[in-house]
Amino acid sequence: MRRVAPAVMWFRRDLRLADNPALLDAAAAGDGQLIGLFVLDPLLWDEDEEADARRDRLVASLRSLSDSMGGKLVVRRGDPAEVVPALAKEIGAVSVHVAADYGPYGQRRDRAVEEALDCPLIATGSPYAVAPGRVLTQQGSSYQVFTPYFRAWLEHGWRQPVDPPARVEWIGRWSDALPSASPVDGAGEGAARQHWQDYLDGVAAYDDERDRPDLDSTSRMSIPLKYGEIHPRTMLADLARQRSAGAEAYRRELAWREFCGDLLARHPEAAWKPLRPEFEKLAYDEPGDSFDAWCNGLTGYPIVDAGMRQLAQSGFMHNRVRMVVASFLVKDLHVHWKHGAKWFMRKLQDGDLASNSLNWQWVAGCGADASPYFRIFNPTTQGLKFDPAGDYVRRWIPALANLPGRAAHEPWKHSAEGYPARIVDHAEARQEALRRYDALR
Repeated sequence: MRRVAPAVMWFRRDLRLADNPALLDAAAAGDGQLIGLFVLDPLLWDEDEEADARRDRLVASLRSLSDSMGGKLVVRRGDPAEVVPALAKEIGAVSVHVAADYGPYGQRRDRAVEEALDCPLIATGSPYAVAPGRVLTQQGSSYQVFTPYFRAWLEHGWRQPVDPPARVEWIGRWSDALPSASPVDGAGEGAARQHWQDYLDGVAAYDDERDRPDLDSTSRMSIPLKYGEIHPRTMLADLARQRSAGAEAYRRELAWREFCGDLLARHPEAAWKPLRPEFEKLAYDEPGDSFDAWCNGLTGYPIVDAGMRQLAQSGFMHNRVRMVVASFLVKDLHVHWKHGAKWFMRKLQDGDLASNSLNWQWVAGCGADASPYFRIFNPTTQGLKFDPAGDYVRRWIPALANLPGRAAHEPWKHSAEGYPARIVDHAEARQEALRRYDALR
């Protein structure tokens, strides 16, 4: 009996075997014979040679995925529009399977690959519980505000997680070596699922503690979600069995991630341009010495500097602190939000274009469901409120190690040798920001 030709499972943001509908389709199409492929795209891999934390994390996740496939993940480097068709032709693939990508570049890339293939490119599923474009108003249009989107998202619902295919023969003779990288703990599907299960034991406290960077009690699941080591509907199925305000708050945060994905799919220009076009006229300062000080955690405002140093050293930053440092860049230093968004994308292990850009727009006041333009975070009061004992800032700023409690957030009132002076006066910067925003009205 003639064997069915193998299928290609092209992994992208779904580096897992469980709850992967595209993988199920691929296994069915190839009668269990599969090539598992990942393409190191130079446009993404080489865009920034300093993005070490993100690269190391990706390589660690790929190694874990390959281990779960018996070491047979195929990794090739090059333009996907050339690499994928060449591999498919080489093995006589019956089809190539992917999870749909709704990002601006991803959609262009997939169209180019589909045009170059001699076999079908089949998209099944997505990185979201509810794919962009599925949640619509009664008039058939998309939502511009989160709260009604959230209600409709809940009403729409999502499918239950699916098991991995029962039978797969991975064919990996064509594999190139994975690039070298520094070791990263906790990467991969198994680690992600275990971390999530461990976190669920304390998810009830999420609503009360999520804004406290000093407690370090958030889940950090944004990183496994970025690489698709776990699917959000897997997490939602687990949350459905929880009965707490914390679980509800966590589910709302997953919905916000999906709202951002929906917005970017419909407005690809929003990656770097404001959703509200009138903000194109807002007066900004060009990035200079103050921007460099912000990037390097040398602004003289402890909560800002601690966040930026956490980012530089770990590739992660607490979400409350992300809002504070973003507000400081845009409304204290008057630098366009896109510069901060691009810096985050260079440094964050969980750098997701939709969530990153749309959250920056929320802070800047120029996006959908945006923070009002007059909401300007005071970095000192934010630090005192959410890091009351100063534990977070002392953790990341050694020069403040001897300043207790409130003093760690107001070092200019105390002796903090080796810590820089404030680069701006917040009260004055706030008034200038309001003046610039008022000019748009």
